[in-house]
Amino acid sequence: MSKPAKYMIVIDKIKEWIANGDVKPGEKIYSENELTKMFNVSRHTVRQAVGQLVHEGLLYREQGAGTFCSTPNVPSKPPQMAGKNIGIITTYISDYIFPSIIRGMESYLTSNGYSLTISCTDNDLDKEKQCLEAMLSRNIDGLIIEPTKSSGYNPNIHYYLELERRNIPYLMINQYYSQLNPPYIMLDDEKGGYIATDYLFSQGHEKIIGIFKTDDMQGVLRMKGFIRAFRENKIPFLNDTIISYTTEDLNNGLTDKLKEILEKPNGIPTGIVCYNDEIALNTINFLREHGYKVPDDISIVGYDDSSLAEASEIKLTSVTHPKTKMGEDAAKWIVDAVENNGASKQESIIYEPELVIRNSTKVLEGLTITE
Repeated sequence: MSKPAKYMIVIDKIKEWIANGDVKPGEKIYSENELTKMFNVSRHTVRQAVGQLVHEGLLYREQGAGTFCSTPNVPSKPPQMAGKNIGIITTYISDYIFPSIIRGMESYLTSNGYSLTISCTDNDLDKEKQCLEAMLSRNIDGLIIEPTKSSGYNPNIHYYLELERRNIPYLMINQYYSQLNPPYIMLDDEKGGYIATDYLFSQGHEKIIGIFKTDDMQGVLRMKGFIRAFRENKIPFLNDTIISYTTEDLNNGLTDKLKEILEKPNGIPTGIVCYNDEIALNTINFLREHGYKVPDDISIVGYDDSSLAEASEIKLTSVTHPKTKMGEDAAKWIVDAVENNGASKQESIIYEPELVIRNSTKVLEGLTITE
């Protein structure tokens, strides 16, 4: 019989503490250093265990204060949560553009006397449910949330209606659930997809494919802009012009779809528009492994103008994302909603995208660009 994974041993012990009342709702649990020494495991193992318990709603993190035991189905706030507290739920938190968004929120909220409770869903609807239940149990004053798999029906809608019933303001960022028609702050992603594609057309490219994530609204809107650029430039649109994928496909199948296109007779595109910078870099690496050079053979456009855009020797042409400003604006919006008890009418915010030109794209040979 195999031994349980080390992080599961930590999880089971913390659950035992909670069940026995050794750690009571609202109380802070041991620090990472203390847990590391107590169980003789790595910091990574402790973080994995605590992260899982946060997803399950048994623990919650308070920015700058530590990790606490949750208070399931209890309407009153634990002592540590007295005062003003804003819940923040993101799809991911550890990488890409999300740290910049969180920093923007944190700067404004903490300077205005608010604490933050942060959790993430890993773009998983069950985890979103756990996060929402945990937030409701702690009676947060307001919630900023990045929706999970926003292109389809969300089975957690009733939690948002419960927020409304309790008069707890919430704001969605980057995308929103159309079933709710909620307030939101996001980029004009359709225009972003359009300007990325239209730029390649202006550089003489006509054989262009798009790679888009289709289980979130951002990806669908960026794809819509991509298609609009074909229509307005009167360029033929073929069946294999778009490669679509979902969260689950990211590590299984996306490169297979790209390989299929490259192996077709006359199937090699001269330009590729990608859902984001991460996909763009992965595409560049895939093309390099198959003997193609960027931009000599194929031009690539990313999206979000993240730190990844300049992380390699090939600097990505990419559509801008406001990041820190989005975080600041979201924080200002939610504070105004909380302090005015929802009395003031706050509008949604849509940012205008721009294209930052770098060396992952080039003009096709024989084309003269006139100003």
